[in-house]
Amino acid sequence: MCGRYTLVCIDDLGRRFRLVDPTLGFRSRFNIAPGQIVPVIIRRGAHELTAMQWGLSCGTGKKQSPVSLINARSETLAERPYFRRLLEDRRCLVPATGFYEWAKKGPHRIPFYFRLRGGPFFAFAGLYDSVTDSSGGVHLACTIITTAANSLVAPVHDRMPVLLSPEFESRWLSGEMPSLSELTTILSPRSSTEMETYPVSTRVNNAGLDDEELIRPLNTLT
Repeated sequence: MCGRYTLVCIDDLGRRFRLVDPTLGFRSRFNIAPGQIVPVIIRRGAHELTAMQWGLSCGTGKKQSPVSLINARSETLAERPYFRRLLEDRRCLVPATGFYEWAKKGPHRIPFYFRLRGGPFFAFAGLYDSVTDSSGGVHLACTIITTAANSLVAPVHDRMPVLLSPEFESRWLSGEMPSLSELTTILSPRSSTEMETYPVSTRVNNAGLDDEELIRPLNTLT
């Protein structure tokens, strides 16, 4: 699964994702958690950056918690009617620079930080929809698609978010729904050779904390 991630403004987000207007005013985020407002890229003629809440509520129209579906399994997207509908025209990119997973070590859970080597921007494959909150208001929300873990992530967790290869980003946002064979290719695990990981402080367990120290390797902290 993917329950926390980062978006560190190390470069020009607009240039990296060819955005027409990348001016939502987002700052670097080191501990993005479910239920929070996040920047998401959708296609409305051109690539457009918009704000959404992380977490779908099943799309039933009932008043449910908007954080009930933070992830969606890639293997069953086309089989589940709700997600299949979103696949048709509600695909999105969720910009990120890394994500966290927790390994069980006896009674403890040790957080690990995963990112692409060198720490550049990448995009999670996502889906979005309009959801109704508990007060009856309607807003946009998104979910991050997960896949089987690659060899780097597998010792920590059996699932990982889909880190789209750059050549698939435009196809994921295109108006035409990918075929089943394309989905298998597009939503496959990112190669472990492109990624790196290291343990970090358990401070990341607190969703209220959001500072650069959270992504520093544990052995460099004093």
